[in-house]
Amino acid sequence: MKEIISTENAPGAIGPYSQAVKVGNMVFLSGQIPIDTKTGAFVSEDISEQTEQVLRNLSAVLEASGADLGSVVKTTVFLADMNDFAAMNEVYGRYFGENKPARATVEAARLPRDARVEIDCIATVE
Repeated sequence: MKEIISTENAPGAIGPYSQAVKVGNMVFLSGQIPIDTKTGAFVSEDISEQTEQVLRNLSAVLEASGADLGSVVKTTVFLADMNDFAAMNEVYGRYFGENKPARATVEAARLPRDARVEIDCIATVE
């Protein structure tokens, strides 16, 4: 049985999809972009600040599902420009530290609302 996960602490879906779906002890999160839920706007144009916001948004959805960043097993990072990889990776590394999930990073021709970064993930739920 699948359970739809939704929280007001992260940006709502801007299309026909859910913030996350939990199936058994796994939760699958849709990609998050750097929208600040308080303003509804991007935090800035800076890739580091955008990455921070994306990870805060993912954390909020994970929390709503009963998980956290420590339970993430796989992420996919989408970058508008692969030249932003080092700056994104520095922020990403602070959030995951010793808990390094599997990851794919790809350059995308265009991300929603022209974001510079989007990240989705899969996590386990206890």
